[in-house]
Amino acid sequence: MPRRARFVVPDVPVHLVQRGHNKRPCFFNHGDCEFYLHWLEILAKDSSCQVHAFVLMTNHVHFAITPHEHDSLPQLMKSLHQRYAGYINKKYDRSGTLWGGRYRLCIIFDGAYLLTCMRYIELNPVRAGMVQHPRDYRWSSYRVNAEGAQSSFVEPHPLYLSLGENEADRLRNYRQFVAATPDDEVTDTLRRATRSNCIVGDPAGDPALPIPGRKGRPHK
Repeated sequence: MPRRARFVVPDVPVHLVQRGHNKRPCFFNHGDCEFYLHWLEILAKDSSCQVHAFVLMTNHVHFAITPHEHDSLPQLMKSLHQRYAGYINKKYDRSGTLWGGRYRLCIIFDGAYLLTCMRYIELNPVRAGMVQHPRDYRWSSYRVNAEGAQSSFVEPHPLYLSLGENEADRLRNYRQFVAATPDDEVTDTLRRATRSNCIVGDPAGDPALPIPGRKGRPHK
């Protein structure tokens, strides 16, 4: 059976998941995570992608990310994961596949799903029982989006910016959103769409908010 074609729409955010081969670990210590994020920052900018949320789990990664060109996302993921696999193979004297095939994604046309996606991503370590609160997990964007920690590559989407007129209001409102009981139906829709490389929302309708970079380049 042919694989479902993946496509992206410039300036429209996506939820992306990439797992380790056979769900095996792909991050083994803090240094591995630091190496991955260092190159994510460099290559996301080179590829015209904006990262809004992320988490590095032991055997997979999640992003909420907006590509600004048709080839932005495949260019980023190919460069990043080839470089990282080479680093891991050399560091641990291993060979073979690190990543479990192609990444999966869903395109988020409905703005209501974007914040849900960010919450879903940043709560991964809590659902996995690794920490009790998302702030306690070092390798995610929660501290940036919820507590104002500085990041050189996590960039806010207009929907996130609409949470308040100033930073303090946005941070407080986002913390409250993350702490609220998730809508199971919305979360399940997001999961199914990501597994199937599908769309959430209506492409023919108006997005909930203007999408960043309408002219095809990231906002600075």
